[in-house]
Amino acid sequence: MSAPVLPDFPWDRLTPFKSQAGQHPGGIVDLSVGTPVDPTPDVVRQALTAAADAPGYPQTYGTPPLREAVAAWFARRRNVPDLDPAGVMPTIGSKELVAWLPTLLGLGAGDVVMHPQVAYPTYDVGARLAGATPLAADGTLQVGPAKNAVKLLWLNSPGNPTGRVLGVEHLRKMVEWARSVGAVVASDECYAELGWDGVEVPSILDPEVCGGSHEGLLAVYSTSKQSNLAGYRAAFVAGDPVLVQRLLEIRKHAGMIVPWPVQEALRAALGDDEHVAQQRERYRRRREIVREWLGAEGFKIDHSQAGLYFWATRDEPCWDTVADLAGRGILVTPGDFYGPAGARHVRVALTVSDERVAQLADRAAGPDGSSGSTRGNLR
Repeated sequence: MSAPVLPDFPWDRLTPFKSQAGQHPGGIVDLSVGTPVDPTPDVVRQALTAAADAPGYPQTYGTPPLREAVAAWFARRRNVPDLDPAGVMPTIGSKELVAWLPTLLGLGAGDVVMHPQVAYPTYDVGARLAGATPLAADGTLQVGPAKNAVKLLWLNSPGNPTGRVLGVEHLRKMVEWARSVGAVVASDECYAELGWDGVEVPSILDPEVCGGSHEGLLAVYSTSKQSNLAGYRAAFVAGDPVLVQRLLEIRKHAGMIVPWPVQEALRAALGDDEHVAQQRERYRRRREIVREWLGAEGFKIDHSQAGLYFWATRDEPCWDTVADLAGRGILVTPGDFYGPAGARHVRVALTVSDERVAQLADRAAGPDGSSGSTRGNLR
């Protein structure tokens, strides 16, 4: 059996531009990666510390109190009042589940994994790891005669990198279509707590979307963004209890277990809304500064209704944008990392300290394209 053919890890291509940006006299303003930079909340750290004495093996399924906390969080924050705790399982971050879900579901040659056209690369990689075929498509009409081969449909709302939010009607239609062809729907909702300007972010498990049944549905969520827990790898999958049990059996054999102290930290994070509100406010302030800077730079912002990124374009090849900004000590992500449809966009992250984001004012381009200060305009 030959190894799957995987694409090159895209961020390696950014290395020379990161090096160039790092040589700026003021240092790099790194807007390329969605890595949280703010402190992990005290309530979470205290829970981790209290659970530090953990000599035994943890539960792959997650403790009953954790699974109940996830169900309560869905009811309180996501308009999902009927999630069965039996359909909940913690995961080692959300990326590992995205990468391994096709394999855990038993997909392989001849099966199709459908994902958004502009998308996080791991959806594609996960299909390839399983020996299945990835298909980038934003609508069912693009699938054509391959529809009966689609066994897994990935949705991502709010989207990474675009920040696009899918409404209830759109989600409902996708669920109905997937059920008609016998496909599992997995919805990556990791940025759900970060809707802006009053935007509502529905879950795939919302009764208005799924008709009150979670059959064939899985929602994936991570606390990395809302709670600054990227280093904890604290996430979960929730939905159809039958599907979760299928995943659980394989994960038991494979040793895919979230450490018990992290499970306790996750439970604490999901039970405390105040720290999430505080983090949202930090990102809101940075978002205003970055949005104004993008406008001063001549960018058009597409989608970006939610999440931690702006999806922006100057209608030029994305690598030209990357090179220009790197020369001024600013690093952004080229849109073609997320598929050919992103080739004229860049992704601009908000996960940067207040000190660094304030430096954008001194690095804005002047009228002649040279670096010049617009500090009076950017606040």
